[in-house]
Amino acid sequence: MSAAEECGRGLGLDTLVRLGRHRQVPAQGRRPAVPEGMTAPLGCDAVAVPDHLGPLILPRLPRVGCVYADGAHWWWIVPSDSDYALPWPAPTRYALGAPVPGTARLIHRPEGTVPYTPPIPLYLALCRVTGTTPDWSRAVSA
Repeated sequence: MSAAEECGRGLGLDTLVRLGRHRQVPAQGRRPAVPEGMTAPLGCDAVAVPDHLGPLILPRLPRVGCVYADGAHWWWIVPSDSDYALPWPAPTRYALGAPVPGTARLIHRPEGTVPYTPPIPLYLALCRVTGTTPDWSRAVSA
C-alpha cells in the first residue's frame, strides 16, 4: 500500500505536475528583484521574446507588467505555471522561476502592486505577431 493510500487520499495529476515542475532547476540567470512596493503572490515565471518582437507586442496588450530587456530578449514576468497546458509559440522561450540574465534592466514597471503581464493576452499577442495559430484553435485529428 502506498503512502497516499495509507493517508486515505491520492494525489491528483495537477498536484503531481506541480510537484515535478518545482523540482526542475531554472535556466541560467537570476530571478529579477520585484520593484519596490510590489509583491508576487503567485510566484514568477518569465516569457523571453526576441527583442525585435517586443515593440510589436506591447501595444497589443491591455495591461503590461514588469518587462526586462537584456539587448537580445524582452522578458515578460507572468504568474508561475502560466505555461500549464499552453505551448508558447516559437521563437519565445518560457522560463520557470523567471531566470532573467544579470545584464537585463527593467524597461517597464506597471502601476499597482503586482508585476505580472496577464498570460493569455500575452500568448495571443505572441501568436499574432509570430503568425502562429493559438493551440486551442487548431484542428484535432483522430
